[in-house]
Amino acid sequence: MRYILLLCLIFITYSCKPSEEKKETPTDVETSQDTKDENDISDISTKEFREFKVLDSKYINSNELWDIFEKDLKDFTEAKYNALKPLILDQDIPTLQQHITSGALTYELLTKFYLHRIKTFDRNNALSLNSVIAINPNIINDAKACDKAFKASKQQRHPIYGMPILLKDNINATGMSTTAGAVALKDNTTEDAFIVKQLKSKGALILGKANLSEWAYFFCGDCPSGYSAIGGQTLNPYGRKIIDTGGSSSGSGVAVAANFCVAAIGSETSGSILSPSSQNSVVGLKPTIGLVSRSGIIPISSTLDTAGPMTKNVMDNAILMSAIYGYDDNDQKSLNPKWPGSYYYSGLTDVKNVKGKRFGAIKGLMEDQLYVNAIEVLKAQGAEIIEIEAADIGLPGFLRLLNLDMKVDLVTYLKNYGNPNLEYSSIEDIMDFNRKDSLNVMPYGQKLFQGVSDDSATEAEFAKIKSTLKTNGKRFFDEPMTTHNLDGILSINNYHAGFAAVAEYPALTVPMGYAENGAPKGLTFITIGNERRLLQWAYVYEQASKMRKSPANYN
Repeated sequence: MRYILLLCLIFITYSCKPSEEKKETPTDVETSQDTKDENDISDISTKEFREFKVLDSKYINSNELWDIFEKDLKDFTEAKYNALKPLILDQDIPTLQQHITSGALTYELLTKFYLHRIKTFDRNNALSLNSVIAINPNIINDAKACDKAFKASKQQRHPIYGMPILLKDNINATGMSTTAGAVALKDNTTEDAFIVKQLKSKGALILGKANLSEWAYFFCGDCPSGYSAIGGQTLNPYGRKIIDTGGSSSGSGVAVAANFCVAAIGSETSGSILSPSSQNSVVGLKPTIGLVSRSGIIPISSTLDTAGPMTKNVMDNAILMSAIYGYDDNDQKSLNPKWPGSYYYSGLTDVKNVKGKRFGAIKGLMEDQLYVNAIEVLKAQGAEIIEIEAADIGLPGFLRLLNLDMKVDLVTYLKNYGNPNLEYSSIEDIMDFNRKDSLNVMPYGQKLFQGVSDDSATEAEFAKIKSTLKTNGKRFFDEPMTTHNLDGILSINNYHAGFAAVAEYPALTVPMGYAENGAPKGLTFITIGNERRLLQWAYVYEQASKMRKSPANYN
C-alpha cells in the first residue's frame, strides 16, 4: 500500500509506513516519485535535526524588543503572574471571556500575562523556543482600549474580542515589519492584510509576529524546519532540539503550544498548518482555498495558498475561523459565503455530531497504535469506520506548480502589498541581495529560490500541470468517498496534505497522543468543502479523548 507522507520540500509516494524509530520529516512541499523505501534520505534521523548551523537570531535585539514595555510591565510581578496562571493557562476563549465578564481578569492583564511568558521563555535562556519575531509596540494600549470599550458598553461582541493573537510573519500588519523570516524584507513595513482587518474589526488584539520556516519553507531546500535568518531556529517545547517543530508555520504552532498567545494564524500551501500543528500538539485548520483572503500575505502559490487558525483546542479554532473568513475583492479565488459569523462555533458541542457519520480509515496507517486508538474513540461516539486502500495516484509537476506560481506571485505581492521603498522587482533581485552576506543571510543556501528562477513554462503547459494536479487530488478523496458513501477521511499529521492542497479541500488536525519518543501526533480529518463539519467532528473526538497535554517545562 502506498500513501503520501509530506516531507521536507519533496512530495514522495512511498510503499512503507513511517517508522516510529525514525524521525518523520514534517513539512510542506513535495514532488512525485514512483516509489520510496524507508532507507531514503527523506527519513532524516533525530541526530541530524540536532545539528543546527544557526540557533539564535542575529537580527533580534531582545533589549530593544522589551525596552518599550519596561514601564508598563514594571508592576506585573511574578506573584501577579502566578496568581493569573489558573485563570489563563490552557483555558479556552469562552472561559477567558467569562473571567473578564466576572471581573476576575481584564484584557490588559491577559495581554501582560502573555508578554511576561514570551519574555521569560522565548529567547536567551535554557528553555528558549525562538517562536516570536516581533511584538506589536501598541499592544498594551490596544488592550486598555478594549477594557475601556467593554466597561462602557457590555453589549454582545464577537468572542475573539480582546484576545491576543500572533500572526505568522508572512502576514502584513501595521506597526511591525513583515519579513517572511528573510533579511531582505527586514524593512518591509506595510498596511494590514485583509484578514488582519477582519480580526481588528471584531476587536481582536494583534500581539505580534511568529517565526516561520523562512519564505514559508520554499527557500533553502536543505534547512531544518522552523529556521529563518530573522527569527533564528524555532524549537519544539515537547522536545527542545530533539523533536522537529514542523513547518512552515513553526512559530505559530510552538507559540500556541507554549501558551504565548490565545491563538495564532498560520498559512499553508501544502502542510504548513497541519505539520506544525500536529508536531506541537495543537489544533490546526487548513480551510478550503478562497474561504480566507490571501491579500497582503507573502505568497508561494496563488493556486494553493491559504491562511488558517492554530489553537490549543477546537472551540478556539472555530471562533478564530469565524473571525477571519470573508470575501475579498482583491483575491482572485475568494469565496463569498453568506452564513453568519457564529456559523463555525454554534452547535459545536453537540456530541451527536459524529453519530452515524462514515469515516474512511486508511489501511496503511492502521499499524500506528495512536491512529487505531483514535478510531476506537470515534467508534465509541457512534461513528462508522470503513477501512479503505489509499489510491495509487501521483502528483506530477507539483514542485513546478509552486515554482511557476511563486515567480509571478511574489512580484505581485511586492508591487501591491510590500513596502514601496523595497527595491526588488524579481526573485533574482532578492537572490542577489542574499549573496552579499550569504553566511548570515542564507547559511543553508537558496536552492529552492534558484529552482524558481530557473523554471519556465508556456501558459498551456502550466494550465495542464494545474489541471492534472487538481484532478488527481480530487480523485484521491472523491473516489473512496463516493464508493463507500463516506463523510470524511481520517489521516495522520500532514501525511495527505499534498492531495488536500491540490484538491483545494479543507483539512483539520487535532492532538491524538504522543509517540514513544514524546513526539506529538495529530488525527487529521479531511472532507470536501465543509470546515464546519471538520470542526464538529474534531470537537467530539477531542472531548472524548482528551489527548492534549501541555509541554511539561512551560507550565
